[in-house]
Amino acid sequence: MINIRLEFRDDIKSLRDFFNESERYYVVYDSNVKQFISEIFSNDIPCFEIKSVEENKSIDTVMDICRWLISMEADRDVILVAFGGGITSDVTGFAASIYKRGVRYLNLPTTLLAQVDAAIGGKTGVNVDSFKNMVGTFKQPESTIICPVFLKTLPAKQILSGFAELLKTFIITSEENYNECVKSISSGLPVWEMTSLICKAAQAKADIVSKDEFDKDLRRVLNLGHTYGHAIEWYEHTNDVENPMTHGEAVAIGIIAAANESFARGYCDESFIDTLVSDFQKCGLPVKSPYPNGVLISAIRQDKKGMNGQLHMILPVGFEKIVID
Repeated sequence: MINIRLEFRDDIKSLRDFFNESERYYVVYDSNVKQFISEIFSNDIPCFEIKSVEENKSIDTVMDICRWLISMEADRDVILVAFGGGITSDVTGFAASIYKRGVRYLNLPTTLLAQVDAAIGGKTGVNVDSFKNMVGTFKQPESTIICPVFLKTLPAKQILSGFAELLKTFIITSEENYNECVKSISSGLPVWEMTSLICKAAQAKADIVSKDEFDKDLRRVLNLGHTYGHAIEWYEHTNDVENPMTHGEAVAIGIIAAANESFARGYCDESFIDTLVSDFQKCGLPVKSPYPNGVLISAIRQDKKGMNGQLHMILPVGFEKIVID
């Protein structure tokens, strides 16, 4: 087992105090959080800006970070800081894993999706020809620092995206937390007041990863909804769909698709699907793909969860029970 370190900070001041410690930090930040740079990091901390869009989740961006580190004469004693959402943590973690054969890094996630999922667990990855996360490494951050302040700046669509991953985690780990989550979201509770649920989801993922760092067995359950969801993202990107879904919206549809497949194979009851569909709709999440299954098949066959010529389907049987088929 490995130790997945999470830290929870309440405000900007506590973050600034953290980064005033005597470490050599180099910050890679998303342009969307530029306003916080001077509030958190001192002027002598080098910073590199990227624009976190899917097109930049690429090996080119990883190389740009490495070139910047070379230009700054950064040695192996530095600590890279990924300050932004999931794309930022992916490309920064990837760069940290290969620059001078590996340097330390930590995550400071600013989106709900990153705080409960993408920035936890040490997976890094970039897209290749619109296929999601086809090239990447495993690189554990020194820690992942979760602070609710940043969630106040998120647009509604990004918050909704994070809700899907929040619900996914609780489908896998806790029916009680799932029900509390649905109640909180559907009642309109501001996401920054859902700190307890965010911390529980982050810890739940950390606990699973600590038992299966390299995604060989137990950790695969965290991919619930992602096989179908990634196929939707691939289709929208390759066809230049206007106003594409967020990652979380695609995963929400993928979870329902996985539940339907589970029912077809005799694993779950139809009532379980009905519960998920009803709850997701209460939370404002989509439940049905607007695209025919046939056009998604090629992307599903390329899914990185395939091994030995077979695709491992992550299928929900009920709350807190998942099968890998």
